[in-house]
Amino acid sequence: MKTVLMVAEKPSLAQSIAKILSRGNMSSRKGLNGACSVHEYTGSFIGQSAHFKMTSVCGHVMTLDFIGKYNSWDKVDPAELFSKAPTEKKEANPKLTMVKFLQVEGRGCDCIVLWLDCDKEGENICFEVLDAVLPVMNKPRGTERSIYRAKFSSITDTDICNAMNHLGEPNRNEALSVDARQELDLRIGCAFTRFQTKYFQGKYGNLDSSLISFGPCQTPTLGFCVERHDKIQSFKPETYWVLQAKVNPEKESSLTLDWDRVRVFDREVAQMFLNITKMSKEARVESVIKKEKVKQRPLALNTVEMLRVASAALGMGPQHAMQIAERLYTQGYISYPRTETTHYPENFDLKGCLRQQASNPYWAETVNALLSEGINRPRKGHDAGDHPPITPMRAATETELGGDGWRLYEYITRHFIATVSADCKYLQTTISFSIGPERFTCVGKVVTSPGFTEIMPWHSIPLEESLPCCEKGDLFPVGEIKLLEKQTSPPDYLTEAELITLMEKHGIGTDASIPVHINNICQRNYVTVESGRRLKPTNLGIVLVHGYYKIDAELVLPTIRSAVEKQLNLIALGKANYHQVLEHTLDIFKRKFHYFVDSIAGMDELMEVSFSPLAATGKPLSRCGKCHRFMKYIQAKPSRLHCSHCDDTYSLPQNGTIKLYKELRCPLDDFELVLWSSGSRGKSYPLCPYCYNHPPFRDMKKGMGCNECTHPTCQHSLSMLGIGQCVECENGVLVLDSTSGPKWKMACNKCNVIVHFFENAHKVRVSPETCDLCEAALVDVDFNKAKSPLPSDETQHSGCVFCDPVFQDLVELKHAAMRHPMHRGGQGKRQGRGRGKGRRPGGKVNPKKPKDKMAALAAYFV
Repeated sequence: MKTVLMVAEKPSLAQSIAKILSRGNMSSRKGLNGACSVHEYTGSFIGQSAHFKMTSVCGHVMTLDFIGKYNSWDKVDPAELFSKAPTEKKEANPKLTMVKFLQVEGRGCDCIVLWLDCDKEGENICFEVLDAVLPVMNKPRGTERSIYRAKFSSITDTDICNAMNHLGEPNRNEALSVDARQELDLRIGCAFTRFQTKYFQGKYGNLDSSLISFGPCQTPTLGFCVERHDKIQSFKPETYWVLQAKVNPEKESSLTLDWDRVRVFDREVAQMFLNITKMSKEARVESVIKKEKVKQRPLALNTVEMLRVASAALGMGPQHAMQIAERLYTQGYISYPRTETTHYPENFDLKGCLRQQASNPYWAETVNALLSEGINRPRKGHDAGDHPPITPMRAATETELGGDGWRLYEYITRHFIATVSADCKYLQTTISFSIGPERFTCVGKVVTSPGFTEIMPWHSIPLEESLPCCEKGDLFPVGEIKLLEKQTSPPDYLTEAELITLMEKHGIGTDASIPVHINNICQRNYVTVESGRRLKPTNLGIVLVHGYYKIDAELVLPTIRSAVEKQLNLIALGKANYHQVLEHTLDIFKRKFHYFVDSIAGMDELMEVSFSPLAATGKPLSRCGKCHRFMKYIQAKPSRLHCSHCDDTYSLPQNGTIKLYKELRCPLDDFELVLWSSGSRGKSYPLCPYCYNHPPFRDMKKGMGCNECTHPTCQHSLSMLGIGQCVECENGVLVLDSTSGPKWKMACNKCNVIVHFFENAHKVRVSPETCDLCEAALVDVDFNKAKSPLPSDETQHSGCVFCDPVFQDLVELKHAAMRHPMHRGGQGKRQGRGRGKGRRPGGKVNPKKPKDKMAALAAYFV
């Protein structure tokens, strides 16, 4: 019997696919990484009995990054990132140990079936999975195949079974095009981002952005927003005049006519026309034209159109809409939501999809009418050769999906029903009038067959005032003629929907990456989302784009990225060489980077106008160890300290508060210490600004505070305040927070574990002595007599927080309430290294006396 490993892109997908293929007759278990399950069943595979193991990854297994020193912003010239800096594939999420998990499940398997999403990113993940499992799988005999690729567009019984019966092979070219895009974006983005971030954050204090990023797609996206902003700013309104006439077909009614000249920009000329027409008391009908017109039903739905409507009509940001669509897909409600195609294949079961909706009260009447009278073939759209258009695959209710999930599903369903409905037909009547020598017109529309607008009422023909029955030569009395003075108005800021249209038109990004690029320019504080989901550029975004235009317009124009996207598509089609495209594109951007660096003064001139220099920003906080003058604390992102006398800037921990720490100084460099805190329920630790940026010892890294400093005698160091190994993460140490009294606590210097202990104690000190059982440092506790919880009214006790039974009820484990997840560490429930099973945060520490340190730490877990 063969063993077949099958891998999907998400755990929920793996479960759904296994359930369909096994007809529900499967057993399930958790994988070793805790995130992915394994579903097993027996069946037939290519005519042979087989044991199937269905599991998944969690998106990309690997990510591309620079090796070693090239990840340091301080040690490497950004120009080296274009060619000299070697890259490597690293695990995308090391905590998931995905490679090890895949190898454990793949060991001894004979075949692998790849059920990854059927797009370029999915093909890339296919080869990441293969790189992990092929070395441990059984070797195929002779020319026997062992690698198979399933192609599917929805999680339905029909589609999944059909994919299993028509297995193909993974596409190496499509995977290579993704590799090329990743490497280009990494090298180009990092080089420009590092240079301009260090340059401008070293000069200006109120940029209010922790990263001045550049991206080959992100920057042209910002460029579209700033281009519209510039048009608004440079717009000069012009006054114009419109002649408006009203006629009275009947005594009680009036009809407003539109002037055929539309408008004039000269007041005297407009007044002349008014005077001429006022001489006539009657309007003569010159022509009556009646014409049947058709408003076409929509093309089938693709990703870009879905994102446009989600933003414009549903008020959802593109990234949020895409996340909801992916969830609907994995739950089996809609087909694959990433597609450029707007044309249904000839064999697509349109009636089957329509029948699924026959009982929904919102559109049952329309659906049943279509099924009984016959559906209309959808309009012929664009076939991109990827996936069918986005289609509802099973019925759902508002209660099932709720909120935004239902709103997006409802739109997708209504759009699908509209594509198989009839066109909207209406009769348009145009009556042309003459008042003196001037011509006027009025237009009326009457719907003769609503067609698809019944299911998409927002596309309905608007109700208009009814036109009178008349013939050529009829005369109507003129009720009023007047001159209206108006002004031309500027365009509004781009909506997300308009920006998506521009990005698609100019080839910036893909249907999958467009939401990411728009989200990035929002996250970087380059634009803000205003009412109506309009994108208004910030000062920083405007200055950056104007600076790119001043130095090298191609950095911000869509032309060069569009050309790169075309080359990447040629790689995917096997028509361009991966290495040649990579080398050629990097060479172009390397030249542009050197010119940008040489010409940065041009952008700097624009920055000077909009932002304040560091010396003029912030407030005095702590003294510099070099000149002993006060350094200024700049609170705007990224928060930092700046000494204007030495012209030095020192990075600080982010997402917390910074204050002076008792005016104490570092024994190594004489800088005054500062205290970082994430809040009363979080953690806090002191740090030396100089040591934080220039590690004083070989075993320290940049960004370490006093709670990680290995100075042997400093009273604030890890050596003096460290108590014992963290109970949850691999490398952390629990360190006494000497500022936390009377609500004393120790906190891990790597993750967010906090241990509260000895509340209301007068003093808590770390003893130089260690516990005989677990080797943790002993703690000396001194209580006031009135508040002492110690037995026999004792006020002092020295012991181990892990092992001493006296401390049993005085120690409590919690997790820090962090403002931002930057400090989060090993929260996962771990096994091995002497730890027991995970326990609920906030429980008491178990005082059982263990035999070794690991067992002592395990006592934290019940």
